[in-house]
Amino acid sequence: MGAGPVFNVSMENKNNVTEFILQGLTRDKTVAKLCFSLFFIFYASIILGNLLIIVTIKTSQQLNSPMYFFLGYLSFVDISYSTVTAPKLIYDLLVEKKTISFVGCIAQLLAVHFFGCTEIFLLTAMAYDRCIAICKPLHYTAIVNKHVCGWLVAASWVGGFVHSLVQTLLVTRLPFCGPNEIDHYLCDVHPLLKLACADTYVIGVTVVANSGMISLSCFVVLVVSYAVILVSLRTRSSEGRLKALYTCTSHITVVVLFLGPCIFIYMRPPTTFSADKMVSVFYTIITPMLNPLIYTLRNQEVKNAMKRLWSRKVKRSEK
Repeated sequence: MGAGPVFNVSMENKNNVTEFILQGLTRDKTVAKLCFSLFFIFYASIILGNLLIIVTIKTSQQLNSPMYFFLGYLSFVDISYSTVTAPKLIYDLLVEKKTISFVGCIAQLLAVHFFGCTEIFLLTAMAYDRCIAICKPLHYTAIVNKHVCGWLVAASWVGGFVHSLVQTLLVTRLPFCGPNEIDHYLCDVHPLLKLACADTYVIGVTVVANSGMISLSCFVVLVVSYAVILVSLRTRSSEGRLKALYTCTSHITVVVLFLGPCIFIYMRPPTTFSADKMVSVFYTIITPMLNPLIYTLRNQEVKNAMKRLWSRKVKRSEK
């Protein structure tokens, strides 16, 4: 209750912040136009690529294993995650004044951390699935059944929501009385803490403990899981070893591209660097765009399912 009146007073004074000004990705107009075309293509690729994976998994009877169950949800999260940031980024590249309302900023903060954390937990669930499939193939169907898969996905969503709710409540309890310029293209915790008219040390430590430790601990779990998988592959045939390596390489690539930048951003005190914007692009846009390519180029089952889906569409159009 003590923080409530402070927040109310700060919001009622003459320096009341009702909107934030985003400095965006770049201030160079020529570079901004180039980035507009580039990120428009990236976002279109994210939507089309991940939708193709979802449709392929839903319509193919062959892709009914837990790995594809998780992959379908991962694609959905990638679409949602990028949609929270990419359209605003693309639009702001063409306008002079990049503003976002206080409520809109908080909503974006909530959504970014919700979908981002959900993706981290889904990647961890996928690593668990691959670990059991390769290390205990005879017990795989009994251990990772539909019931377990459903609970793992539900836990990922709930974990993401709880994480984002904590992050958002920490920020909304702070007084913002000016200035209101955010040196970023999106609303995130560190840039907002920098603008708060209060001591943010405790909240900064909490952010590291929340976002930073989730990213780091999940990364360690994932690395250990894939290390166990690689050790267990020594007893497999060359064909089985190659297939498992292809699958694991895809997953490891996604993990490094997504969690590496997250650890860089959140496993440190609440300070901002000039490189933060470009690093954030990796986990908000680049990784969601690359996921469909990473999971399909080395996966023959998905490629065959896509070919069958395309063949069915061609046959229908010919009738």
